[in-house]
Amino acid sequence: MPGFRYLAIAADGSLIRGRMEAASEAAVVEQLRRQGSLPMRTEPDAGGRSVLDWLRSAELGPGRAGLGRQALAEMTRELAVMLAAGQDLDHALLFLVETAGSARLRRVVQRVRDAVRDGSPLAGALAQQPHSFPPLYVSLVRAGEAGGTLPATLAGLATHLERQRSLEAAIRSALIYPGLLVAASIGSVAILLTRVLPQFVPLFEQSGAALPAPTRMLLALGEAVSAYGAVALLLCGLLFLGLRQLLRLPGPRLAADRLLLRLPVIGALAREALAARFARTLGTLLLNGVPLDAALGMVRDTLGNRAAMAAVQAATASAKDGAGLAGALGKADVFPVRTVHLLRLGEETAQLGPMGLHAAEIHEERARIGLQRLVALLTPAITVIMGALVAGIVSAMLLAMLSLNDMAG
Repeated sequence: MPGFRYLAIAADGSLIRGRMEAASEAAVVEQLRRQGSLPMRTEPDAGGRSVLDWLRSAELGPGRAGLGRQALAEMTRELAVMLAAGQDLDHALLFLVETAGSARLRRVVQRVRDAVRDGSPLAGALAQQPHSFPPLYVSLVRAGEAGGTLPATLAGLATHLERQRSLEAAIRSALIYPGLLVAASIGSVAILLTRVLPQFVPLFEQSGAALPAPTRMLLALGEAVSAYGAVALLLCGLLFLGLRQLLRLPGPRLAADRLLLRLPVIGALAREALAARFARTLGTLLLNGVPLDAALGMVRDTLGNRAAMAAVQAATASAKDGAGLAGALGKADVFPVRTVHLLRLGEETAQLGPMGLHAAEIHEERARIGLQRLVALLTPAITVIMGALVAGIVSAMLLAMLSLNDMAG
């Protein structure tokens, strides 16, 4: 009997891969469905490295070699509009190919269209492009096809992607200016210590006068930066790489993620962003007919924060036992209290999906406001610190020049 390799989503939302002997691919799909799994891809096992081996996480985001978030969101929105207008799938995909803004998007959509024309459902065609359409995306499309609500599902998925991209873009854009200020401050101080101060050293040495203590400290610091600056940068780079490797380990990563959520200001902002991603993804999945257990499993893998993932894992076990979702999330003390209250209200009114989306809107707005406040505090603080450092260096030089004048007088 031939063997087949498969990729599927288990009932708890986890991604499973394996090999099964069956008469055909259809038999493999049927067997997986009887086991309570959601088949995503099957292929004959011919030995060697399979395409399925390249699939990794279930996060709702593109792979490195696939479509970017913006291209994926725009493609999803356009496809939803075309299908909602009554266009058939083949012509809708042809429209996307002809209007694609990049060669990469054109190639990806053309491959999807070719697979659909060969008889594959849209979800199966998307699953063949794992770097562009991750398992969570494919699962929602498959649910939309099964329920006959593909246009509405794609519209909701496009909204999800757009909101997620908008929040991430806002965070990156807001941090650009403070980052430039920090770089400019470090560069200015380094130039003063390594280029400007050494110009005065011969003058001070020729005078033979005793320099003020601040000036001597600055001269020593400038010499140290000139002599060991490159080594210090190398050591910092090695330290960064070492910490990065350390954080790949489950224990240190969990401790670091918990610490991040407890930091003042930054921790509150991180909790709001996590709550927004959790609530929006959960609400989108539930509104598209995904069972709660499977939805929680998928959401868990999209969070990225180990402390939040552990909290969702505990909440999943609590929901399976009938104890409810909100209570377990509240005990974990990872998400804001508002998230817990809104989800509890959703459970009590049997409106968990809509309430999740409502909570996401609240947390996204709070994250944007918190980010604006953080930037409003950082920008003048960095400017003041930079001004104080430059003023200190200039003052030390003036003290030395005044001491020389007093000696000459």
